[in-house]
Amino acid sequence: MSPILHDLEGLNSAIVAIFVTVYLGMVLGGLPRLKLNRSGIALLGAIAVIGIGAISTEEAARVVDLPTMLLLFSFMVLSAQMRLGGFYTAVTRRVAALPLGRTGLMGAIIGVSGALSAIFSNDIICLAMTPVVLQLCLQRGLAPVPFLVGLACAANIGSAATLIGNPQNMLIGSLMHLHFGDYLRQALLPVGLSLGVLWAWLVWVPAANPASPGVAPSPAPSRVEVDLDAADVFAFDRWQTVKGLLVASALMLVFLFTDWPREVAALVGAGVLLMSRRFHSSHVMGYVDWELLVLFAGLFVVNHAFASTGLATDAVAALAAQGVHLSHPAPLFVAGVGLSNLVSNVPAVMLLLPHLQGQQAGVTLALVSTFAGNLLLVGSIANLIMVDLAQKGGVAINWRDHARIGLPVTLLTLGVIALTLRLS
Repeated sequence: MSPILHDLEGLNSAIVAIFVTVYLGMVLGGLPRLKLNRSGIALLGAIAVIGIGAISTEEAARVVDLPTMLLLFSFMVLSAQMRLGGFYTAVTRRVAALPLGRTGLMGAIIGVSGALSAIFSNDIICLAMTPVVLQLCLQRGLAPVPFLVGLACAANIGSAATLIGNPQNMLIGSLMHLHFGDYLRQALLPVGLSLGVLWAWLVWVPAANPASPGVAPSPAPSRVEVDLDAADVFAFDRWQTVKGLLVASALMLVFLFTDWPREVAALVGAGVLLMSRRFHSSHVMGYVDWELLVLFAGLFVVNHAFASTGLATDAVAALAAQGVHLSHPAPLFVAGVGLSNLVSNVPAVMLLLPHLQGQQAGVTLALVSTFAGNLLLVGSIANLIMVDLAQKGGVAINWRDHARIGLPVTLLTLGVIALTLRLS
């Protein structure tokens, strides 16, 4: 394809304009006067760079990292299987039924949310657990905001434990060829300690637990049955749950003990789940987040076009000349936190990845970009899912409510990363 703009300087200027517009849309979550979300903006950006001839359709197809896309798709199918089988709701109800006081219940919810998010999706965990936790708090007379914000924070933190816990970790693991077991060994300590920090803040710090009007004192711990009327709560299906858990367990073993490409193993697992006499394939794939896949594809194309201008390489070289090397832990730490809260964690990771090398850089970026999602209410899709479901249940959570917990917890947990990874 020959460029529409034959002047190289003009072509590069057009690419930069498209790139800036796309990432402005990432910051704002849309563009003025247009009904676009981040996925729509990324798609239009990709169309624009192809349309002006900055990149051919063949090249665009090559720069979209297929292993990452396949891994994402496959685990979306797995999460859909577990959701339709009622697994997430059943586990949360079981936790809700435990005869625990406020302190123990908070710990159980944080632990379960963090553990499930490490294997499945933090977004899905918040989607499934929020209605149950909300009803539990209302029935027991507990202030719901600390429990709900704690649930979302725990899901974000827990998802950083593995290279399959969230989209940005899948991307980092795929493009940097990180070993699943090695990453797990390095991530478990900061994730475990950070979940403990979250629990301690919510239990012991008064500022995290403001008085909630209309909430009665908590009754004595007893077994609680939580009644739910939500349309998105699925009945427990033992066989479908066992089927999903067997596939998830098999994939974990493959990732830990074999060299079989993760995306191929995950795709085979998704294929096994789609062969069902109970769930129609169209129903299962209706729960696949196609918009997230479009976001990834669009940003791959836009970022590649921008890289072809050489401006990103020049900027990194200029920083290196000043002694700031992105592959070094401290600068990467700062860049990861800043960009993740500016454009959100997936676009931030896609911007930083081409300039990183080594296992340590990958681990640092995965942990920092994920933990940074707890800083602001809009920093993580999991946060927004929790707030939306809470509002539908009659509990409004604004940015101040979230910041009262999210801000200190994020700063403390980033400190945990710095300590455990010995950042300098």
